[in-house]
Amino acid sequence: MSQSKRLDPSQSPRALYGAELRHQREEAGLSQEELGTRMFVSGSFVGQLEAGIRRMQPEYAQMADEILKTDGFFVRNLAAAMRSPYEHHFADVVEFEGLAQSVKDWAPLTAPGLLQTEAYMRAVIRAYDRALSPDIVEERVAARLVRAGIFDDPATPRYWAIVDEIILRRPVGGPEIMAEQLRHIAAMIRSNRIIAQVLPLSEGAHAGMAGVFKLMAFDDAPPLVYAQGAETGRLLDDPTVVTRCSLTYDLLGAAALSPDASLDLIEQAAEEYEHEPRARSHDRNLA
Repeated sequence: MSQSKRLDPSQSPRALYGAELRHQREEAGLSQEELGTRMFVSGSFVGQLEAGIRRMQPEYAQMADEILKTDGFFVRNLAAAMRSPYEHHFADVVEFEGLAQSVKDWAPLTAPGLLQTEAYMRAVIRAYDRALSPDIVEERVAARLVRAGIFDDPATPRYWAIVDEIILRRPVGGPEIMAEQLRHIAAMIRSNRIIAQVLPLSEGAHAGMAGVFKLMAFDDAPPLVYAQGAETGRLLDDPTVVTRCSLTYDLLGAAALSPDASLDLIEQAAEEYEHEPRARSHDRNLA
């Protein structure tokens, strides 16, 4: 019987929880597939729990304790393991991003969260709620940076973003931060890690005016849509909704600039931001 202990929620509890599951499984002499069979899930599912990609659910925690004879450890520490720096309506989205075979973002307001630089996301978070303490701001920044770790895999997910041109034109955080942000997106495009298109302002009314959404497709599960609103969001698997959002994305892609033309516009905007501080300095010297 394993010794009673608790997780410290300040020390990556989900990672610790997954590591403990792996340790106890190995102590019991079971493979991921063998434990999965007893829990009525796949071996890869167990691997995702151990890696902290999936969140442990109460029924799995209870089965893990019974099978591994861990004296209630997994049930007792479930709350710590499920703690997330993300809003409750977004925590599952982060999990599914890590499992998706492809992710498609429609971003009409800010650069997509997965592509944001640290300085840009800090400016966005502070602008959204100026009453947030510095500690909360930094916690949210760190959480967004962790999300971008899905790009460490060179193959998955396949990522496609369509962004409104207004994102290139609104100087979030100032010219230096915008230049860095746009250069980062351009670098991701040039490394062939993402596809990005810009919907030009000249397009006028368009199919995506209803709001922000994300499409996620999976190898062995139905596709999902995440529709975002103010202080809320919905994760939807209704085939009618998925089909409608897929059509909207196709219409946006058809109306947007080509990937090559979009890259040119992004790099042109970055260059303009880079020149802006120099131009201001030059004007001051002339004055």
